[in-house]
Amino acid sequence: MKKKTLLAYSVIAVLFAAAGAWVGVNKKPPAPPITQTVQPGVTGPVQALFSQTMADAAGSQQALSQWKGKTLVVNFWAPWCGPCVQEMPELSELQTASSGKNLQIIGIGIDSPANIAEFAKKFHITYPVYVAGIGGTDLSRQFGNQQGGLPYTVVIGADGEVKKTYLGRLKFDQLRADLAAM
Repeated sequence: MKKKTLLAYSVIAVLFAAAGAWVGVNKKPPAPPITQTVQPGVTGPVQALFSQTMADAAGSQQALSQWKGKTLVVNFWAPWCGPCVQEMPELSELQTASSGKNLQIIGIGIDSPANIAEFAKKFHITYPVYVAGIGGTDLSRQFGNQQGGLPYTVVIGADGEVKKTYLGRLKFDQLRADLAAM
């Protein structure tokens, strides 16, 4: 009986060693640092958002101020967050249905540039996705997400005021009703 237990533990140890070796050999190089430009003297979460420049999924730097004057649905997400990924097709549908209206959805990804780029290639997302890295968590906290949970969605009116926030997977009937009431 003891020999079988010892053999089982030995097999498990060998499997862990092999897995560790495989991870070590296949480890990707560290991602370059995420650069976010924030202008000095910024107060308030909406100003903080609009003062930033972030890379899009293709790596091009984009000024988030380009969305000023639109009703904005800002979705903080991550590729490893199941509820985030589940709501993305509906966010894409909402963006497509809102074409020509003064509504824009943007995604702020809390992950590495490589992971977000890979995710964006794999899935058809019809709205801009930006790379914020861990700094995205700090930005979502400025909007009231004290737990740092994902997904976290913020609706900003065309007037630049926060109208509503949602923690967790969106209920799209509620989101549509909230947008229609604006």
